[in-house]
Amino acid sequence: MAMAQQAAAAEQFDDEEMGGPLLVSKLEGHSGISAADCKKLEEAGLHTIESVAYSTKKMLLGIKGISDKKADTLIAEASKLVPMGFTTATEFHQRRAEIIKVTSGSAELDKLLQGGIETGSITEMFGEFRTGKTQLCHTLAVTCQLPIDQGGGEGKCLYIDTEGTFRPERLLAVAERFGLSGQDVLDNVAYARAYNSDHQLQLLVQASAMMAESRYALLIVDSATALFRTDYSGRGELAARQMALAQFLRMLLRLADEFGVAVVITNQVVAQVDGASMFTADPKKPIGGNIMAHASTTRLSFRKGAGETRVCKVYSSPCLAEDEAKFAINPDGVGDVRE
Repeated sequence: MAMAQQAAAAEQFDDEEMGGPLLVSKLEGHSGISAADCKKLEEAGLHTIESVAYSTKKMLLGIKGISDKKADTLIAEASKLVPMGFTTATEFHQRRAEIIKVTSGSAELDKLLQGGIETGSITEMFGEFRTGKTQLCHTLAVTCQLPIDQGGGEGKCLYIDTEGTFRPERLLAVAERFGLSGQDVLDNVAYARAYNSDHQLQLLVQASAMMAESRYALLIVDSATALFRTDYSGRGELAARQMALAQFLRMLLRLADEFGVAVVITNQVVAQVDGASMFTADPKKPIGGNIMAHASTTRLSFRKGAGETRVCKVYSSPCLAEDEAKFAINPDGVGDVRE
């Protein structure tokens, strides 16, 4: 008995040493949890113990074949393996110091973002068309594959495209700039085209399965709101749209927490046509309302400058100063403005 406990402790230690998420199959054998139960969880998109621990009982009961008692058991066992209680600010500060940041390709932009795009959180980029949002996404899809000491995340990239603007040839140009093999870079980017808002949500379930099998550093959704704008129209469907959007953003946040990936989403803007627009310097605002604002950790506003120059401003962030930086869209991706 003592030897079995030591073996279990050693196995848990090995998992902790690896530092990655714990696969849901590790729950098998705990308090009567069977392989069939684990399979049901995986089919519902819960591939890690963290995802089970972060789920509500209501969500688990919605999975076919999971009873009330089994849901309680799953939550109890997952909570034992995933720390979800209080910790000191000192410990949390140490964890924050170890967070990896992915370089944007521009030194000025990285300086504004205090190192680059933060992993484990959602970064929203919004602005009009031609402001550099998609070009920055293409550059990040390559830089996330760089070694950590070069400002990368040493991981693959997942790219969900809702507007049909993904171009692999742009990745090849950026890869050449950073001295990476073009073929390897393309192989490390998993691309999917989303055709409607339901499909967009379904792709996140597939993304969860892929992240459980391989190391991903970045998840890009370009654009997160385009399909919701067309699938739900008018004020009559506004509440339904916001609920569907909230569900999508909640799942993105769960993936960021679960796998520690950097989540980058682009957002469209809408022009204000009411009386208040006469008194504002820029009458355009990001769509998605407060739901989008609360879900995004960092919000970046983009606008066009002279020529190939673009301006990025920190619109909202818990730790970044409200400042702005200029960057350029060059043939080899996003970079600094050339004098």
